[in-house]
Amino acid sequence: KSDDTIRTMSLPQRRSGVATVVLVVLLLASLARSTHSLLRAPENPQPAARLFFVAPRSVVQEGMSPPSSVAASRSGDEDPPTVPSTPLKIYLARHGQDEDNAAGILNGHRDMPLTDIGTRQARTVAGKIRDAGLTFDAVYASPLQRAFNTAEIICEVLRNGIDSDGSASAGGPVVTPTRLDDLIERNFGVLAGTPTSEIAQRCGDDVLRTDIITYFLSPPGAETFPDLLDRARRFLDRVKDELRPAGGGGAVLLVTHGDFGKMLYASYYGLGWEDVLRKFHFGNSEVLLLSEESNAEEAHIFEIEQHNH
Repeated sequence: KSDDTIRTMSLPQRRSGVATVVLVVLLLASLARSTHSLLRAPENPQPAARLFFVAPRSVVQEGMSPPSSVAASRSGDEDPPTVPSTPLKIYLARHGQDEDNAAGILNGHRDMPLTDIGTRQARTVAGKIRDAGLTFDAVYASPLQRAFNTAEIICEVLRNGIDSDGSASAGGPVVTPTRLDDLIERNFGVLAGTPTSEIAQRCGDDVLRTDIITYFLSPPGAETFPDLLDRARRFLDRVKDELRPAGGGGAVLLVTHGDFGKMLYASYYGLGWEDVLRKFHFGNSEVLLLSEESNAEEAHIFEIEQHNH
């Protein structure tokens, strides 16, 4: 505009124009500061937010981080489904009659073979086991031949289906016995090989008398019944921790001896050793069931004719 035009503008008009110019300058300065701030790197940069999507397992590529819920599931943080536990069934068998039993001799660790009666007893109880439809995941036996041979006969009958008279019938699963030293009979000490009729004479008052059997308690070199009960307790812990079938449950057969078998029974049900010796009998080739599903009074499942004590 010419000087004449400016001179002809009124005072209010001049002031309004100046204000407009000042406002424009302030806006430009503010814009310049904002642009500078955006172009500068922040002093404490924050990580960019990560976005996840739930993809099917087949499309999650290597190197991608799955959503936290998927990662937790894969790492096992979530509780697995509850699986009902099945209690282990422990079947406990005593060996058939051996030569010491027949002669009335204290055997202990003496290693005498089965008599013909003992062999028939083993076959008879094996037939009862087969007829009842029982099967075992494992069979363990004392290393003494009277117990191990009894276990072999039981496994043979179950495997080949041989009846007590020797005739063949339908067979079952293949199971072979395993020797375990922990199942050996009580150590009778100096009394091993002694006639049972001499127990009272040899031991005096160091005995426990019952209606059927007179038990010696602590002759030199012998395991005491408290010691035997403690051994039984340790062995049952081993069965539950190491020897039970994988996955829990199942059934095992233990073939052992009279005194140690009674202490296994006492330990399993928390009974006193003296009460068990006074009231409980475990004959040749008889079978007990030790189970959380049955009580102590129901332990005997197979009893057969006895020819000695």
